[in-house]
Amino acid sequence: MHDKIQTLLDKDEIRDLRIRYSHLLDGNRIDELDTVFAEDAVVEVTVGRMEALDAIKAGLKEAYALFDRDGRGHYPFLHPIANHLIELTGPDTAQGTCYLVDFETATKADPNPLLLLGLYADEYRRIDGAWRITRSQLKVVWPTPEAPEESNGPA
Repeated sequence: MHDKIQTLLDKDEIRDLRIRYSHLLDGNRIDELDTVFAEDAVVEVTVGRMEALDAIKAGLKEAYALFDRDGRGHYPFLHPIANHLIELTGPDTAQGTCYLVDFETATKADPNPLLLLGLYADEYRRIDGAWRITRSQLKVVWPTPEAPEESNGPA
C-alpha cells in the first residue's frame, strides 16, 4: 500500500510541474522557473532549443516580450494543459506527455485566439527530494499538416 501511495504522490508532484510552468510563464514570473526545471534541463519549443536553466529563462523572457504586444506585463497567452500521462521509470526518474492548448490573449489582426495545439514530451528526475523537468520537447500538432512523431512518453 505504501508503494501505491508513494506512486500517487510522485505523479501528483510531477503533474504540478507542468501546471506551475504554465502559471509562471503566463504570469510573467519566469525567474521562478527553477522550481520547475533542473539546472541542466534542455527545452525545445517553438522559439528554439534552450540548454540549462539560465538559457531557458532568457529564451522564455524573449518569447514573452514578443507576445506581450499590448505591454500589459502579464497573460499575453494562456497555456492550459490536459491529459497528462506519467510513467515512473525508476525511483527517481519518470517520463510523461500532456496536451497543450495555446491561446493568445494579446491584440492581433486575427481574432482567433488559438495559437497552436501540441504535445509536451517530458523527462523528469527527482533532485534533492524534489521532482524537476530535465528535458522537454513541444511537438506542434496544429497548425501543421504533418502528424506528430510518436511520443517518447507512455502510451
